[in-house]
Amino acid sequence: MKAWIAWIFRDLFPPVALFGLVLIAWDVAVWWFAIPPFLLPRPMQILGTFHEEDSRLVWATLVTGQGALGGFGLSLAVGITLGLIFSQSRIIRQSCYPYAIFLQTVPIVAIAPLVVTWFGTGFFSVLLVSFIISLFPIITNATAGLMAVDPGLIDLFRINRATRWQTLFKLRFPNSIPHLVTGAKTSAGLAVVGAIVGEFFVGYGSGQAGLGNLILQTMNQMKTDLLFASVIASASLGVAIFGLVNALGGTLLKRWQQYDANDPLF
Repeated sequence: MKAWIAWIFRDLFPPVALFGLVLIAWDVAVWWFAIPPFLLPRPMQILGTFHEEDSRLVWATLVTGQGALGGFGLSLAVGITLGLIFSQSRIIRQSCYPYAIFLQTVPIVAIAPLVVTWFGTGFFSVLLVSFIISLFPIITNATAGLMAVDPGLIDLFRINRATRWQTLFKLRFPNSIPHLVTGAKTSAGLAVVGAIVGEFFVGYGSGQAGLGNLILQTMNQMKTDLLFASVIASASLGVAIFGLVNALGGTLLKRWQQYDANDPLF
């Protein structure tokens, strides 16, 4: 019980108190300077919009979440696979890795129109944009983790006549798990950004509007209260996916550390 009370006052209370002060200052500023609602609505007006448009916001969040999770999952599968390939061949790594860097440096707003031209509008194109923007951190961290192995352990595997596959999956891949968790945390947030940016350019059908579509609609219609609500929903979605990845990564790291400390190599 004391631990819970200490956690509330030490970790939870400061950010909640700061958030409350910001809301109060925001409300007072709008009232004091008589700012029009279409420029900056009051916090209670945004809260009322959440209540009035709850079904629309929930549906848009679910649609965007599907695209973000799909792109993130695809980036994990492709990124880990490419990292495994890069770790096994120096020639392939030197030949292909610069193109992975190039893909990351190209602005996603320049790639999204090409995706529309090649694949049209809809869920698959949004997923593809999310995948492209979230792929590079997985490749980078997977490759770094697979290559950052103690040479002494590699020699130990060679002395015990371990095969190439045994070395890869019993030494290199377990060693890369902390790096992969770090890359996954970065990619989780980027996947949400990619899904929303993809919706700006790609879009869905009339019955599948995601948060990106909703943000564009409310901006053009000057519905600033709903625009704020959409932005808050987008941030909440990003925090939720990051929190999920962080929790799963923490569990995986605990198991990895236990394996690394107690289990034999073979």
